[in-house]
Parts: sequence; structure tokens; C-alpha cells
Amino acid sequence: QVQLVESGGGLVQGGGSLRLSCAASGGTFSAYAMAWFRQAPGKERVFVAVISRSGDSTFYAGSVKGRFTISRDNAKKLVYLQMNSLKPEDTAVYYCAASRSFKIVADEYDYWGQGTQVTVSS
Repeated sequence: QVQLVESGGGLVQGGGSLRLSCAASGGTFSAYAMAWFRQAPGKERVFVAVISRSGDSTFYAGSVKGRFTISRDNAKKLVYLQMNSLKPEDTAVYYCAASRSFKIVADEYDYWGQGTQVTVSS
């Protein structure tokens, strides 16, 4: 059983930056690919970024590619999402998730955090 806790959300002006963190406990962190998803009000939860178990492979949604960077520290059991050049449309609750597979579909993820709110003002 893996527990995930996100932090780092908040209110930021458009064009600004935020770094989200996700702390894992329980289980073997390095056995899981880690991803970030987001859910805007009234919309479905969508994929943002994923990183492989070792951290040597990443994949991004087209809407964030070039602006967001996912990374991980297996020794500290942390995964990060560095978000730059934020836009109002990035406003959402951001969730981290763990999966045994390198996937971009939410249903493939076994463990989820509670989410952290990111609000980008125009």
C-alpha cells in the first residue's frame, strides 16, 4: 500500500511558476512509475506528465510540454512537478498517482493523493 501526499499548490499570477511535490510512504517507491493528473472544475481528470521508475523516461501532455517538468528522487521518495509560464487554463486540482506501468490513463493508476489546488490568475 502506497500513500501519497501532494503539496506546493497555491495562487499564482499568469506567467509565474510553482513547484508541486508528492511525498510517498509505504511500498517500494522505485517500483512505481509516477504521474501527475489534474482536474478542473466541471471537467474530467486528465493526464499531465509521467516519469518512469528510474526517472530516465518522461512523457507530457501536449498542453504542458515545454512548460512543465516532472522529476523524482527515489532516495527521498519524492516526485516533483515544476510548472513554469503558468496560464489561467492550468487552474485545477493536481493529483499525483502511482502505477506499476508507465501509462497515461488514469484507470491504470493504483494509488492517488488527495490533490493540491493550483489557481492561476489572469
